[in-house]
Amino acid sequence: MKIVILAGGLGTRLAEETRVKPKPMVEIGGRPILWHIMKIYSAYGLSEFYIALGYKGEIIKRFFVDYYNLNGSMTVDLIQGAIENHETPRDRWRVHLMETGLHTQTGGRLKRLEPHLKDGTFMLTYGDGVGNVDIRSLLAFHRSHGRIATVTAVRPPARFGGLTLDDSDIVLKFAEKPQIGEGWINGGFFVFEPAIFDYLEGDETNLEADALPRVAEDGQLAAFRHDGFWQPMDTLREKQLLESLWQSGQRPWKVWED
Repeated sequence: MKIVILAGGLGTRLAEETRVKPKPMVEIGGRPILWHIMKIYSAYGLSEFYIALGYKGEIIKRFFVDYYNLNGSMTVDLIQGAIENHETPRDRWRVHLMETGLHTQTGGRLKRLEPHLKDGTFMLTYGDGVGNVDIRSLLAFHRSHGRIATVTAVRPPARFGGLTLDDSDIVLKFAEKPQIGEGWINGGFFVFEPAIFDYLEGDETNLEADALPRVAEDGQLAAFRHDGFWQPMDTLREKQLLESLWQSGQRPWKVWED
């Protein structure tokens, strides 16, 4: 099973961080959010990733080039110019770092990867959101429904505290930033069949605005409902929220073992 992670956007709503790095490299708990996303998948035994690069993609390349050598103990022989690593990295990933253009739309980035993905079912998600999605159940759901595409449907996290009022305007219940109890939105964590490429025309194709509405019209889009934790990182405030959860030890998206 191959996993595509869209990591090429400009991240303009998080400009405080993305002026110097791509959004997937913004750190939570000292690690890029991209690393957290990959750990979610690898907790379910999935280890082959296609990272769709664009804005400042060289920073993501550098991270993975250095990842092997800079994790764990090593010996540097300055006389011979040799480096010896003393442990095998825990993360036994195969990572394909794919240039997909600076201004390419989300569907266009996926379309560029078609030669590598046309042989079977694959997964895709965004490089800026985490959740405790049960990847095994998601895949089983997709296969049982027999559609071209499955999207993970989530309830958006509320920006403000929720109030329950009675008829006389007395607050019966106050919930600090609850999950919204109505409506579902696109939470990423997709599963696709190769037939999705028939809906992608080129670099200007937007996956969400152009392709998926047509997939839905054809009755080929299923929704896997996820009631658990899910949080995007679109703004500095959301980045700080994820960081505070990590530092407090409340890490609901951490489905992997250390």
